Amino acid sequence: MSHPHPELPSPPSLEPNALRVVPLGGLGEVGRNMTVFEYGGRLLVVDCGVLFPEDNQPGVDLILPDFEYIRDRLDDVEAIVLTHGHEDHIGAVPFLLREKADIPVVGSRLTLALVEAKLKEHRIDAYQLQVREGQSERFGPFAVEFLAVNHSIPDALALAIDTPAGLVLHTGDFKMDQLPLDGRLTDLNGFARLGDAGVDLFMVDSTNAEVPGFTPHEREIADVLDGVFARAPRRVIVASFASHVHRVQQVLDVAVAHGRKVAFVGRSMVRNMGIARDLGYLTVPGGTLVDLKSLDNLPPEEVVLMSTGSQGEPMAALSRIANRDHPAIRIEDGDVVVLASSLIPGNENAVSRVINGLTREGATVVHKGNAKVHTSGHAAAGELLYAYNLVKPRNVMPIHGETRHLYANADIAVSAGVPRDRVALAEDGVVVDLVDGVAQVVGAVPCGYVYVDGSNVGGVAEASLKDRRILGEEGFISVVIVVDSVTGKVTGGPEIHARGFAEDDSVFDDIRPELVAAVEKAAEGGNADTYQLQQTIRRTIGRWVGGRLRRRPMIIPVVVES
Repeated sequence: MSHPHPELPSPPSLEPNALRVVPLGGLGEVGRNMTVFEYGGRLLVVDCGVLFPEDNQPGVDLILPDFEYIRDRLDDVEAIVLTHGHEDHIGAVPFLLREKADIPVVGSRLTLALVEAKLKEHRIDAYQLQVREGQSERFGPFAVEFLAVNHSIPDALALAIDTPAGLVLHTGDFKMDQLPLDGRLTDLNGFARLGDAGVDLFMVDSTNAEVPGFTPHEREIADVLDGVFARAPRRVIVASFASHVHRVQQVLDVAVAHGRKVAFVGRSMVRNMGIARDLGYLTVPGGTLVDLKSLDNLPPEEVVLMSTGSQGEPMAALSRIANRDHPAIRIEDGDVVVLASSLIPGNENAVSRVINGLTREGATVVHKGNAKVHTSGHAAAGELLYAYNLVKPRNVMPIHGETRHLYANADIAVSAGVPRDRVALAEDGVVVDLVDGVAQVVGAVPCGYVYVDGSNVGGVAEASLKDRRILGEEGFISVVIVVDSVTGKVTGGPEIHARGFAEDDSVFDDIRPELVAAVEKAAEGGNADTYQLQQTIRRTIGRWVGGRLRRRPMIIPVVVES
């Protein structure tokens, strides 16, 4: 269970004319966003994203929402509606469609193009409905109006979901940039119009609720990038999210101004920017883009690399460059690396390792901590307060953020006049019902992490991850002993081998006689079976290793009867 709530009961049957909201990801964490709305026995899914693993989840590629809550009700799902094209909102769509491929997928033009690339990899042919701001569509009992919002990817949408139980305004990920690079403003007029009509539940992005004031404009980044490029004596490597079209556009524009060529590095960067260029979201001046292989023919002061890996992802291009295992790129003295992204909570150590590796190789690293090379895609506290005053909601449900962000957002709502008992603070799996205009927590449903490990989906349990952590951090010891099945005497061994220890196997010489004595005592009279003897070995060597070496390794005892 990712966020167990044993204090909450299972939710009761949904009352007639009531709306149920069940977050299956994104509340209490940054990532894995997925919310299920239910009215009249029909379901609407909003977003279906992934969470990326942390250091304590070795071997895991992706973390999915737990579909168990809706697995037996997939026929009731009217549609999957996507707010925008970031991985934490669309990355799990193929995994849900693998369970039922004919659920309609709804989203903006760029969002669906990014989803389609994923579906092709999974060989899924799904029905897709393209929508845009100002458009309204009905999905069973859910009438959905789409509103434009700013974010760090084009074509982001807020959703006004109207049901007989009330009107829900779901912001998606948003901010209120008054000078957006693409001229597409957050539809504050639409927010106010809906507020005047009466918003019964306002579901609001909480990511930057602890940040005072207003989020800086995207346009402010261009001047900083221009200064970095002007001072760079050799190559400039810019790392960003592979979906941040606006940031890539700024890099392209600054590169052209300084007479530099640009090469995309990283599979997802190449793919996503190709899609953005084909759809007209990215403007590439003629002759600016070059193939990575042709960079050897250019002087370094004329080169820009646009790379993935700004979050320290182990297999992304920038991490491989920092670790000197990228097949084509090596850091050289005088190179400048720009980390043009915010730091996602949980990635601090990974990013620090990348910065240290790049610095060690001779690069100058420019990041948000020492230069204004990125601005967030999420509304800060001042913008959230503005939104509450504009919408005047009857009930509020903070979404998208860690627990501290949700609570900070709740406090902002209360400061704007929303009664505290009308703010539904929930985490993943906590069920909120909107009944007679009042939103309240009514229970919780199981909502665990589902791990993707290679081609295996859901087969890795927490126990398996615990074993992996022990192997990685504490090492393991194997002990083989041969026991006479009649006398119980040890006739061979013990052979002891360890991995993950600084000491060699001779360190176990002192424990061998003690092991023999313990096994023979346990086997006296032939009363102990193989399993009991294995447990004796595990306890005996475990106590010794803990006291002598201060380790708690995985112990694998093998008893062979002769």
